[in-house]
Amino acid sequence: MQATKYFVYGMVGFNALLSTWLCIHMLYDPEGWYYFVPGVTDTGMFNQHFIRDIGIIQGFVALAFAIGLRKPARRLELWAGGTLWLIAHATFHYWEVAVGICGPSVILRDFPAVSLPAIFGIVATLWAARHAIGSSAQKGSEQSLQGY
Repeated sequence: MQATKYFVYGMVGFNALLSTWLCIHMLYDPEGWYYFVPGVTDTGMFNQHFIRDIGIIQGFVALAFAIGLRKPARRLELWAGGTLWLIAHATFHYWEVAVGICGPSVILRDFPAVSLPAIFGIVATLWAARHAIGSSAQKGSEQSLQGY
């Protein structure tokens, strides 16, 4: 049980660190980020405003995962919120392949920074939901026992 907890924390830590790096790089040096990340230049012209907008979103994702690590009572909604963005982002990448905008090879190329964080977020959110439900059930039984 404890090993699972630390595995989940590792996934969440990965997501928080990756999103923090993306946030800082995209806000501080959007053009450097544009040319540094493989495949980004293939998706359209450089747009500083757009990259910084996404950098802000990545900052909120990083905060959601990091705060969720420290605040178990808020973990489920924080991780679910961050994970929704990651799922939407990954789905968009798969959609681009499905409609022929990108070739299938981008799925593998983008996997570590796009699909893997979404998978980590899903696993962590489901784990948090399981623990939130278990915690609620335990609190409910404790409260009903106090009534006797």
